[in-house]
Amino acid sequence: MKFTYRQPPPASIPLAPMIDVVFLLLIFFIVTWQFSRAEMDLDIAVPTQEEGADPKRVLGEIILNVRSDGTVIIWGQSKSGPQLRQVLENIASQHENQPVRIRGDADTPFQTIVGVIDTCQKAGIWNISFATQQPRVAE
Repeated sequence: MKFTYRQPPPASIPLAPMIDVVFLLLIFFIVTWQFSRAEMDLDIAVPTQEEGADPKRVLGEIILNVRSDGTVIIWGQSKSGPQLRQVLENIASQHENQPVRIRGDADTPFQTIVGVIDTCQKAGIWNISFATQQPRVAE
């Protein structure tokens, strides 16, 4: 009896689909990183607090940055009181119970923050939270 040994064909891994998936993931992370970077105004130093709620963001949460001079920044653009109210009214009409996080600078006058809260409530937004950070421990 004659046995013939056949070498199996080499296994090939299709690289094109794997490269496509890697590039899609790369694009996804770059785009989401840019959005999160645009929401945070680096000129704002939020107040420190030892106690606070969970810092996890809610899906679809809008971030309002309030600088120490009273300027309100949303999505990287400065808005006046009526402009901010119009934007928030448009959002509130689309999404019920829209969450908003106010990132007020530690040096912002309290009256300015109250004015932003008032604008949110007049626009129909009641789900409001405030951003704080824990104090740094001296080492």
